[in-house]
Amino acid sequence: QVLLVESGGGLVQAGGSLRLSCASSKRTFSPFAMGWFRQAPGKGREFVAQITWSVGTTNYSDSVKGRFTISKDNAKNMTYLQMNNLKPEDTALYSCGYRPTRWLEEYLYWGLGTQVTVSS
Repeated sequence: QVLLVESGGGLVQAGGSLRLSCASSKRTFSPFAMGWFRQAPGKGREFVAQITWSVGTTNYSDSVKGRFTISKDNAKNMTYLQMNNLKPEDTALYSCGYRPTRWLEEYLYWGLGTQVTVSS
């Protein structure tokens, strides 16, 4: 079991920035990758960004590419999402996920999420 806790959400005006954090207290923390996802009211969960834990390879959804940056701190078991130039359509509950292996594109563990609200 991996416990993930997100923080850093809030209310921001369009064009503003937020930095989300995802923390894990698990002593042995070795995912293949960590990801950020979001879910807006009435919509399904949407992939935002992923970073591989060992090498740091990143990929992003087209909707956030160039505005969001995912990063990690292996020593602290932390994953971050820097969000710049936020838009009202970025409003959602943001969750981090733990992907244990490269062989399955599946995230097994999730945090409860942190709410991001962008006003126009």
